[in-house]
This record gives sequence, C-alpha cells and structure tokens, in this order.
Amino acid sequence: MTSETKLKKLALVSALVICTAVAAAQQLPLYSQYLYNKFLINPAVAGSDGYTSFNLTAREQWIGYTGAPRTFSFSGQARVLKSGYQLRNSTRGNIYRPKTDGKIGFGGYIFSDRNGLIQRTGFQASYSYHMWVQNNTQLSMGLAVTGYHFKINEREINFEDPNEPWMNNELRRGIFVPDADFGIYVLNPKYNIGFSTEQMFGAAAKIGSDSYRNFRMDRHYYLFGSYSFDAANQTELQPSALFMMSEQAKPMADIGLTYIYDQRIWAGLSYRTSRAIIANFGMTYTNMYIGYAFDFTLQEIQRVTYGTHELTLAIRFGDTARKYRWLDRY
Repeated sequence: MTSETKLKKLALVSALVICTAVAAAQQLPLYSQYLYNKFLINPAVAGSDGYTSFNLTAREQWIGYTGAPRTFSFSGQARVLKSGYQLRNSTRGNIYRPKTDGKIGFGGYIFSDRNGLIQRTGFQASYSYHMWVQNNTQLSMGLAVTGYHFKINEREINFEDPNEPWMNNELRRGIFVPDADFGIYVLNPKYNIGFSTEQMFGAAAKIGSDSYRNFRMDRHYYLFGSYSFDAANQTELQPSALFMMSEQAKPMADIGLTYIYDQRIWAGLSYRTSRAIIANFGMTYTNMYIGYAFDFTLQEIQRVTYGTHELTLAIRFGDTARKYRWLDRY
C-alpha cells in the first residue's frame, strides 16, 4: 500500500470522527434525567445537599439503529461535614445548617460512551466549595479535572486485509485527552440555578500522523434552572429548563414540567429543541432512588428506531444531621 493510499484512508476515518461528533450535536454524553443528578453536568453540585450518594445511569439512544449512541456512567459525591450544626425554623419545617465548617464537597464519575465508530471512556474528579449567601440560599463553585480516552471501534470497520498497517497507530491504541470543567450552582428551598463549562481548555486529540491536523474538543456550556410551586397538599409543580451550547454545534434546550407527590413520586414531560419529547418518572424508597426516561424523537430517524431509553439507579447515605430538610428529595 502506498503512502498516498494510507493518507487517504487515514483522512477518511478522521473525517468520520469529526462528522460523528457534529452529527451528535454534542461531543459529551447527553442525559434526559439531569434534574436528578446535576453533578454529571456541573462539578459545583458535588456535596451541595450534604449527602453521600452514588448514581448509576444507562442510556440507549435510537434503539434498533446500527451504531447509535450508548452511554453508561457511575458517579459519586459527598460533603466533608463537621459535627457543629445549628437548627433554624422556617415555614417549611426545620432546617439544619452547618455553622461555619463543612463547606467542602468532592465527587467523581466514570463513563463509557459509544457513538458510531468512536468509543470513548472518561473520568472526572471534582472539588467544590459551598457558602451561605442568605439564610436559605447556598452558593457553590466547583472545579474538576477530566480525562477522555478515544478509540476507533475496529469491529465496526471491514477491510479486505485485517492487518491494515495504517491501523497500527493512535487510532488502534487510543488517544488520551486531559481537560478541566468549571461550575457555579445556586441552591434555595424554592429554586436552583447552575452554569458550567466543560472541556474548558479545548484540548486537542491527535489523530494519525503529523501530516493530519488535530481534532480539537469543543467547549460545552450548560445553563439550567428550576422552580418549585406548591400546587396542593403534599404536591408540587416544578418547571425546569436546560440550555446546552458548544462552539460548533447548534444550541439545544430542554423545557419541562414535573409533578411531584410527597417528595417521593414524580412524573414529568419535556420538549427538546432537537425535536424530541421526553417522558420521565421516578420514585424513592428509604434511601434508594429509581428513575426512567423515554425519548421520542420527531425526526425521520424515528421510523427505524424504537426510541431512546434511560434508566437511573441511586443510593443515598446521611443521617438527619447531615442533610438539609428542605432538600429531602433527590
């Protein structure tokens, strides 16, 4: 095989990498149940509720479509709390607040994300700092270091010669890309607002030989918020919104409404501007949580798929002194 032929094949696969990322609109995994684990999109959330929690999420997108995105993630977060607390009364019941200590949170997650020819695994380790700016309002800031490992799925590529020499490079061994995330999070008994940027440094993944340009990671921006209205006895209505944007992809938004009963059972419906309707429901039992979301796309691809399914399982630890009563729900 000539050098020119090798270069053409390498350029073709590199183009597939870029096209796959652009077609997916996001280089990062997409989650429909972000409301119940905001830590996945904002490092400042780590430890904000005073609990130690672990979440497992599995997402199968466009089931029935070959090469469709598939994501698995496992996350954990906690807060370093002290023994000193003060009890305050409010219209919503008792509120436990740390005095001056217990301001540090930490967390991390690992994930595996397959999208067409691209297989990516990654991790995040985060640090957060929490402070009270008003009686019932907490301001948090978080910083995280991340790492991603990209690899071409050789099983998805068919060649006449299984020992193609051009695959003996970074594409076969995989490419590691370090980066960082930053987030701000405001938490109140009635509302929460968060902003974060991921892949903050726009690190580059070198694909192939020096003759081919690097594939640069796009910065991703997330802005989300929700507000809780007391609808009736033991029930709440919670409108929410999530705005997502990257440097090269079209902005996207999720606009939704969730009905909550007794802070233990909920069901919601939202619309994604990439033309999808999302239904989700969940419940808590003691310290465990389960949630499910179904995405029904309104695009042409729906004709050959069975929709998108996302399942989340979680467990939470922390006695009464370690939690804030107005955050008894996940």
